[in-house]
Amino acid sequence: MGADREGRGRLRPARVMAYAAGGVLVLAGCASMPDSGDLRGVESTPRQETQVRVFAVPPGEDAPPSEIVQGFLEALTSDDPHYKTARQYLTGQAAKTWRPEVSATVLTDGPGAKPEAGGGGEATGEISYTLTGTKVATVDAQQAYAPATGAYGRSVHLTQDAKRQWRIDALPQGVVMGESDFQRNYMSVSKYYFASNTSATGSNAQPMAVADPVYVRRRVEPMTQVVSSLLKGPTRWLGPVVRSSFPTGVALAKDADALTPDDRNRLTVPLNDRAAGIGVNRCREMAAQILFTLRNLSPAVDEVGLRADGSELCTLTQGEADTAATRSAARHPDYLYFVDGEHRLVRIPAGNSGTKPDPAPGALGEGETALRSVAVSRDEHTAAGVSLDGKSLYVGSLVSGGSLGEPVLRSQGRAEKDRLTTPSWDADDGLWVADRDPDHPRLVLFQEGKGDPVEVRMPHLGGRIQSVRVAADGVRIALVVEKGGKKTLLVGLIERDERPGAKPAVSVAELRSATPELEEVTTMSWAGDSRLVVVGREHGGVEQMRYVQVDGSTPDVPAPAALSGVKEVTAAEDDQLPLVAYSVDGIVRLPSGEQWQKVTEGTAPVYPG
Repeated sequence: MGADREGRGRLRPARVMAYAAGGVLVLAGCASMPDSGDLRGVESTPRQETQVRVFAVPPGEDAPPSEIVQGFLEALTSDDPHYKTARQYLTGQAAKTWRPEVSATVLTDGPGAKPEAGGGGEATGEISYTLTGTKVATVDAQQAYAPATGAYGRSVHLTQDAKRQWRIDALPQGVVMGESDFQRNYMSVSKYYFASNTSATGSNAQPMAVADPVYVRRRVEPMTQVVSSLLKGPTRWLGPVVRSSFPTGVALAKDADALTPDDRNRLTVPLNDRAAGIGVNRCREMAAQILFTLRNLSPAVDEVGLRADGSELCTLTQGEADTAATRSAARHPDYLYFVDGEHRLVRIPAGNSGTKPDPAPGALGEGETALRSVAVSRDEHTAAGVSLDGKSLYVGSLVSGGSLGEPVLRSQGRAEKDRLTTPSWDADDGLWVADRDPDHPRLVLFQEGKGDPVEVRMPHLGGRIQSVRVAADGVRIALVVEKGGKKTLLVGLIERDERPGAKPAVSVAELRSATPELEEVTTMSWAGDSRLVVVGREHGGVEQMRYVQVDGSTPDVPAPAALSGVKEVTAAEDDQLPLVAYSVDGIVRLPSGEQWQKVTEGTAPVYPG
């Protein structure tokens, strides 16, 4: 840095990074600043040091406009909780009106900046710069992530104050930064609400928890951020199909400190008076929402206590949370199922290292009908199978001696690829399957796996369904849709209108892409409350397997080990169970921390669901 400083004249550090390495405090990240000319792009901080802390540096005395813009952009990537240093680069009025929390724009690299033609100059006392880059994503005021594409171009205007110091007086709302800085500064956390449109009935039915991922700043009181976001309600996308047990207007008490568990891992959450007087059952649901939401945050929270108006409302432990509400990832399937060489339904214990399958009990396991694909209900009492030619859908009990009966659905598609997809079960024993017949493409639902099919309305599909997977919560659905020669992964919401005495109406709405960069999705499966595992390829790329979030972001977990020739993949919501795939090597599985292992010959592997 010394040589660099001598070669360029007056320079200053734009930001300082500090991190602990083997007990030694290390300072890094001295960035240099030219006094004139175009600004270079703001270099994103490498992600490999997860303990990096970035501290913003205030503007230097008599700093030129280029240095003010550069320093401001650097300050946006710091761990300053309220962006106090970043505001020092603004005029007094701009500092009051700028709202960094309304959005975050993520670019492939840090934003570049250049003086605008006709935007004034240092001699005129005012100057404008254009911030540029290529968009990757945006995070809105609800902290919801959305993939984005295209060029980014926004202006900032600078003027000189009464002390002849350059400051920014006009700028876009929100913050902007490079992708690696975003990944270092922000983390994804799933808030939890309860499904409001499933067909489960009965006053004693446990509410089903639904994950709603948001992005919060990693080192700025994340526990307080997440709980505050939870209290404000679900994101706009998920809102139509979930409810919250928190009363309208509830928030953290005004005098509340940052939320931190005590030395017994007990977290006390003080709420305003809108929560006063609620019943015990509702309070337990509220506490369950908080416990589910904080489950993967550090430090660990083993118990939550809710307070309002100076009195305790209720307490709930992590163990009790699973009795107050149902969370799909807490389910532990008994078996992994697949189709063997004789086209029968077979199974092996889930998570077992064994390689010898047993025929599943019931007609589908007895080989009465040759099968191409199967699905097993989440309680593992019932199975559905598509015939080898893809024309017929059968439903049978997983009980020895049961008969199969007639198919519940037949496709009229002329070719095998134009017939029925692999079916999928929801949380309420609803059976979903798509018919790919070009003359009559449709998605149908058999409530409780029987009766007349309900044709699902999909007004904004714009393509033909190739694969269906319903989430365990029953309100989200993942579809591989083919359109214009491309197969993309879409995630939508299941909306139901089930009025007494009327024929049920079911629709899939708010479809959005979870893998906008993939144009050939081969197979996919739910792999957690808000995560899917996907096999596909980018334009001009090779086949790859990856995890994706339902919002289109990439989770901060390692991708699965490479595997060639993958035709189907399945995962359990319980992430302790291995991924299983059907590849050129037959049925293979991926235990945690190991490489792919061959299980046996067979096709169409599925966990229940």
